[in-house]
Amino acid sequence: MTRGTPLGRVRGLGSARSGTEHFWRQRLTALANIPLTIAFVLLAMTMLGRNHAAVVQILGSPLVAIVMLLFLVSVTYHMKIGMQVIIEDYVHGDGAKYALLIGNIFFCVAVGLTGVYAILKLSFGV
Repeated sequence: MTRGTPLGRVRGLGSARSGTEHFWRQRLTALANIPLTIAFVLLAMTMLGRNHAAVVQILGSPLVAIVMLLFLVSVTYHMKIGMQVIIEDYVHGDGAKYALLIGNIFFCVAVGLTGVYAILKLSFGV
């Protein structure tokens, strides 16, 4: 059984429903980013002008660390999805497209893991 339109079968494209997963994940992370970004901005404002020890104490709080981790994971995943859509839509050469998609994944994972490491290091004081 073949799926999709004749042009889609020729191009090797699947059903049009395959793009809705990215659409909904991007919308869900955007919705989650609203309160998380507000919390991040409020936390950043409370840390302005404080010395290093006070900032470490604030960021070491379990509740603050959890909020910061949620913010970081949500934002980096949202960034990964958004850049993937841009690359898929605007890069037409297959080699460049795949290289950029792989680079996007590596970059987002590196940014996310670096932030998670920093937050956990502050939180656990290791």
